[in-house]
Amino acid sequence: RIQILFEFIMYIKEIIIDGFKSYAQRTNVSDFDPLFNAITGLNGSGKSNILDAICFVLGLSNLSQVRATNLQELVYKNGQAGIQKASVTIIFDNTDENQSPVGYENFNELTVTRQVVVGGRNRYLINGSNANNNRVSDLFRSVQLNINNPHFLIMQGRITKVLNMKPVEMLSMIEEAAGTSLYESKKQCALKTIEKKDNKLLEINKILLEEINPTLEKLKAERSSYMEYQKIQRQIDTLTRLVIAYKYTSAVTLDTNAEGEVTNIQNEISRLEGDVEQSKEDLSRVKGEVAELEEKRSAQAENKLQHLEEQVRDVSKKEVKVKSDLDNILDNIKQEEKSKEKILKSITTTEKLRESKSEELMNLKAEVEQLKNVERENTEGLEKAEANIVAVQAGQLEGDDGEQMTYTESLIKLKDKLSVAQTENKQAQLKLKHAEKTIKKMEQSCKQAEAAISREKGDYEEAQKAVDEVENKLKKLNFKEETFNKLHSDKNNLENRVAESSRAVDRLYAKYPRLQFEYADPERGFDRRRVKGLVVNLFQVPDVRYCLALEVAAGSRLYNVVTDTEQTSSLLIKHGQLRTRYVMIPLNKIQSSVISPEIVNNAKKLVGSENIDLALNVISYDQELTPAMRYCFGSVLICKTKEQAKLVAFDKSVKRKVITLEGDVYDPAGTLTGGSRNTGKSVLRDMAENRSVLEELRSLKSQHKEVTKQLSMMGKASEQFNSLTATLKLKSHDRDLLKDRLQQTSHYKDIEELRKTKADLDEQQKIVDNFSKLEKDLLEKCDEVERKMANFAAEQERELKKAQKRVTDAKTLLAKSTKAVRSKENKLKELELEVTEELVKEIQNLKDQLPICDNNIAEIQSQVAEAEERLRVVQEESKRIKDDLEQQNALIRQCSAKIEELMKEQKKIEKLISSGAIKQKELSHKLAKVNKEAGEARSKVEYLLNNYDWISTDKQYFGQKGTAYDFDSHDIKDCDKKLEKLKVSKDKLSKSVNMRAMHLLGEAEKRYLDLMKKKDIVVNDKHKINNVIKDLDEKKNKAVIKAFEQVNKDFGSIFSTLLPGANVKLQKLEGQNITEGLEVKVGFGDVWKESLTELSGGQRSLVALSLILALLLFKPAPLYILDEVDAALDLSHTQNIGQMLRAHFKHSQFIVVSLKDGMFQNANVLFRTKFVDGVSTVTRHTLSSTSQNGKGKSIKDKENMEPVTTKRHKKQRV
Repeated sequence: RIQILFEFIMYIKEIIIDGFKSYAQRTNVSDFDPLFNAITGLNGSGKSNILDAICFVLGLSNLSQVRATNLQELVYKNGQAGIQKASVTIIFDNTDENQSPVGYENFNELTVTRQVVVGGRNRYLINGSNANNNRVSDLFRSVQLNINNPHFLIMQGRITKVLNMKPVEMLSMIEEAAGTSLYESKKQCALKTIEKKDNKLLEINKILLEEINPTLEKLKAERSSYMEYQKIQRQIDTLTRLVIAYKYTSAVTLDTNAEGEVTNIQNEISRLEGDVEQSKEDLSRVKGEVAELEEKRSAQAENKLQHLEEQVRDVSKKEVKVKSDLDNILDNIKQEEKSKEKILKSITTTEKLRESKSEELMNLKAEVEQLKNVERENTEGLEKAEANIVAVQAGQLEGDDGEQMTYTESLIKLKDKLSVAQTENKQAQLKLKHAEKTIKKMEQSCKQAEAAISREKGDYEEAQKAVDEVENKLKKLNFKEETFNKLHSDKNNLENRVAESSRAVDRLYAKYPRLQFEYADPERGFDRRRVKGLVVNLFQVPDVRYCLALEVAAGSRLYNVVTDTEQTSSLLIKHGQLRTRYVMIPLNKIQSSVISPEIVNNAKKLVGSENIDLALNVISYDQELTPAMRYCFGSVLICKTKEQAKLVAFDKSVKRKVITLEGDVYDPAGTLTGGSRNTGKSVLRDMAENRSVLEELRSLKSQHKEVTKQLSMMGKASEQFNSLTATLKLKSHDRDLLKDRLQQTSHYKDIEELRKTKADLDEQQKIVDNFSKLEKDLLEKCDEVERKMANFAAEQERELKKAQKRVTDAKTLLAKSTKAVRSKENKLKELELEVTEELVKEIQNLKDQLPICDNNIAEIQSQVAEAEERLRVVQEESKRIKDDLEQQNALIRQCSAKIEELMKEQKKIEKLISSGAIKQKELSHKLAKVNKEAGEARSKVEYLLNNYDWISTDKQYFGQKGTAYDFDSHDIKDCDKKLEKLKVSKDKLSKSVNMRAMHLLGEAEKRYLDLMKKKDIVVNDKHKINNVIKDLDEKKNKAVIKAFEQVNKDFGSIFSTLLPGANVKLQKLEGQNITEGLEVKVGFGDVWKESLTELSGGQRSLVALSLILALLLFKPAPLYILDEVDAALDLSHTQNIGQMLRAHFKHSQFIVVSLKDGMFQNANVLFRTKFVDGVSTVTRHTLSSTSQNGKGKSIKDKENMEPVTTKRHKKQRV
């Protein structure tokens, strides 16, 4: 054993506990075995406190693992028993230099002490010297003893925690075993460094953004301002010299040229004075000629012209009257033709009604005949019921065929039928047996036939199945081909009708282009119902006589656009892409004045209510359009004749505008409108005549839109239907071919013959069943007749009552049918009267009215010729008078033209005189101006010479090309303006320019460069740290994968040892990387469990313990602590665990707390704890080696223990 000890890394030799938890006094727990130590004792005796003391020294920071909330609770009784300090010292054997902690290779023993004093003070000592927490933590972590992620420490409840670990937590155990936790700590430190670098970058960027960059921009701007100021100053000096030189040169030139210009002006003034005198003489001559011509023209106008104009007015009135009479005659013809059309329509309607009534009459006759048949049947039923009473009274029965017979006759007849039925039944049974024998013989041969045609039959069934699938799809598609074809036909018909109606409407729109109002949607989702349309399309005129008057009344307002609100109007104008200009009438804003009912009543009193009305009252329209209609037609009255209109318009009680049916306007303001109008029809009259066409077109378009929508919805289904129909034809054809091929085989014929034989068998079985039932029924009827014969009196009375009830019911039915026949016959007579007399008379009356209409039309047409002749005579007279008037006007126009020419000549002469006078004044002013400018030029030259000394030295260069005074290469006006602008700019800059900007900018740029260098250094450092983290991650992943493979192998081996026949493994989560987490899978034989919850509690504990031990095997730590890990296991499993620990873990020290003999009997040293007088004590025992027969170890007390070493064989009291 001593030789083996030197093969182990650092292990615990001795623990000294003083004032820690239940160990109030200084307690030395010494002579720990380097391999396997066990601690046992009663609950509460302090066995787990020894493990807590070890964890305390190893640097445990999570006090909940040692069942404490603060450090003071670790002191014996919280320091209330006079003990103020808790101290634990562990002495480690460190003889193996290769396995020693870093920096402690020269120490054979390591003594680590941790003390805590009541009040919270806490300190560490290593070999008697003070040490900080990090130093102690690094010491233990270097030998795989990381107490804050302890894979070597398995405390109470750790097994349960392992079982409940999530995949990520399971992975962290592998990482800890692989030693990558050091990578993680270094990575976290590196990430913190990166965070510091990021903060430094943010700080530098903030300084650059908030301080340096604004300062640089400001100074650069100030530098630019300074440079601009100097540039402007130089430009001002150059331009000033150029402008002054030009002014000097101009002044000298002006003074030199002034004398010659004065002489020229004086000569021009003398010439103009002579021209003006000559023009005045010509003006007096022209005025005399104009006066003579005006006297001549006035004489002609007073005589003939006035007389001719009066004749023209009289003839125009006659022409208008004759035209009006002709229009009235034509209107009367149209009215008569419309009356005739109405009569013809009425005749057609009445004839259709007569036909429908005749058809109804035929149906009613058939119904009456049917009711009479019912009445006859009810009469026959009554007669049979009464005969039945007589038969019952005579002791007879009614047979199945209704024949009356006695009980004896009935019984004999029934027995005859029974005999026949029994015979037929026996024959059917014989046939049935024969068919059964035949089927048995055929079934043997058909089995072979079935096998022979199984392939062909399978192909046929597959083909049938394919056909069924296509048919099911067609049913699910729910597509009706007839409906689709009908919609297509309807669409074509509607398109033809729309085209026909559109041509009629297009002719109307071609005649009146303004009727078309088109616009684009001014915004997305625009509701077109907001635009009502043109006024002319929004009302109807019931009486076409008012069309012309209404058209005159509304005027241009007929083509205004009506909208719901002013917002809609604005949208249309801005974004509606209107082709022409339109006036908008918003219904919510338009205001109008309507003639009051009182004034309308006054007008009706003057000429009669039938001769005048408000224009608004003779049209029909929707109520929502009332504001627009009041605006267009509310202020005008319509009268039939001119005389009536004139009377109403100028009456004091009315005083409103009146329009006649011919369109003449009488306005009380004093204006009259009349005369000849366009002989073509009015817009409203044409609109009224084509109203039905417009409405029909609107309806057809709506129907076409709906049909198109339905076709679009059914389009996809139609394509699917056509495709499926074609597929069905192909599949059906294939199926039929397979069926024909199958039916042509001899085997199929045998099978088919068998099927028919079976069908015959079923038919014979039905016959047997039917005859059996008939036989049973006949037997029952025979029994019933015999029973009635035995109880003849009672049965006769019962049958008599039934017969009487039948008579009563038959009488009731007969009465009802008779009543129904009478009712229908009355209705039939009324309908015959209506069809044969009333409707015939009505049709005849209508036909009698047709000749009257034809006579009226002929009479009126005869008046048309007379009216046209009168109109022709009046028009010829009007033309003659107008020609005379035109000749007289031509003479007057000639005279007026001569006067106009002379007036033009007079104006021209007056203009010459006026312009000559003006030029004289201009030349006088110019002469004074030239003298003044010459004086100012001399003064200016003197001023410039006195104020600018450089002029006298540089004037020989003024105007010279290639010099700074080259006036031709510069626009002096632009230079002057530019000079003024430069002076203004200079004044502005002089107030804000910083003369120190150049110096300050240099300093700021230097500071900026320094910060950028620091920033580059920080960025490079951050990049290097990221590379280091990347390298650490790669190394960590490799180490984790290696650890996973080894641990998984040992995990399965250990579990199979503890639970023979079972397997276990760690595996990646499905579809994820190993770094995402791990899960445990357990299998028994070849069956792998879905979850650990399917295992028993003991099996789950073995799984967790096996995983923990596999982790321990991968990278052994010098020390392993197990606290009652066998609590959930039975004795056999506990024994196996103890033996396995002893056999597999030969390079680490185990300290195991257990209450079961199977565990601690495998230990080399056993420590027992007791609780005496409120204080825990420990005794040490050595255990003998395993016996040959495998019965385990026995504990030797002090009296019978054999010595192993010099001092370890004795029982010690500590």
